Amino acid sequence: MLRHIPGLQSLKAFDASARHLNFTRAAHELNVTPAAVSHQIKELEEAVGVPLFQRTSRHMQLTRQGQLLKPAIADALEGLTRALQRIRQLENPTQVRVTASPSIAAKWLVPRLDRFLDSVPGADVRIDVSSEPLDFEREDIDVAIRFGEGIYPGLVVEKLFHDTLFPVCSPELLKGAKPLREPRDLLQFTLIHLDWEAQGAVWPNWRMWMLAAGVKDFNDTRGLHFSQTSLAIQAAIDGHGVALGDSTLVGDDLASGRLVKPFELSLRSPAQFAYHLITRRDTADRPMTKAFRNWILAEAAASQG
Repeated sequence: MLRHIPGLQSLKAFDASARHLNFTRAAHELNVTPAAVSHQIKELEEAVGVPLFQRTSRHMQLTRQGQLLKPAIADALEGLTRALQRIRQLENPTQVRVTASPSIAAKWLVPRLDRFLDSVPGADVRIDVSSEPLDFEREDIDVAIRFGEGIYPGLVVEKLFHDTLFPVCSPELLKGAKPLREPRDLLQFTLIHLDWEAQGAVWPNWRMWMLAAGVKDFNDTRGLHFSQTSLAIQAAIDGHGVALGDSTLVGDDLASGRLVKPFELSLRSPAQFAYHLITRRDTADRPMTKAFRNWILAEAAASQG
């Protein structure tokens, strides 16, 4: 039985010290002195009645009791932080926090945000660009846009787009000395590749497109290779070659004339992979979250034409 309830500062000091196994580094993280950290640890050890650290002249390690306490305190502090974040969120009804994968954020979401801000005056939109796995329980987010199969148990998941892929390039490339009138002419140009594969599905690539176009003697190792769609598209805009652009992400560039579509032949993206809109069930009806979700769905429908 605890002799008394430890204070929050003691718990934070233990959490930092248990991670660093060094009072000086823990003190630096907490912006206090090492002596203050040592005092807080002593207070916690007095409360639980046992030593939590073994100290020698060279190093420090957790006792068995400290090892048991470490994950419990870390979870408690993280849970408290999440709860406080949600309280602040409830107190700020104009804010919506959004996380989006890099390519969809750069090529589709951000260029449209002014339309949302015009339609919802006073909205406070916070954008996090990330491809990290989603964890709504641990992250302070309201809405997510992610590429993949859309399997998120317990969350509301809505598919945004049905994409096709086709060659795109800068209009300046068409003005050069090399012709680009038939698919075989592409062999004279630098081809820009997107290297992506997941769970046995291969994203449509130049080899697939060339075979569909009747070009069989094709070397798909040459050219520029990217792992991000937005980078491949930007390389095409900059005139570095011809890319396979997906219809959603190149739509604005085609409309503005930054890119052109030299051939009509298109490949469909794998049916099981798409961009999805993901929201929490318990916060989906918050006015700002609902407004942003409805706006995203309307913009996605408009993008599909």
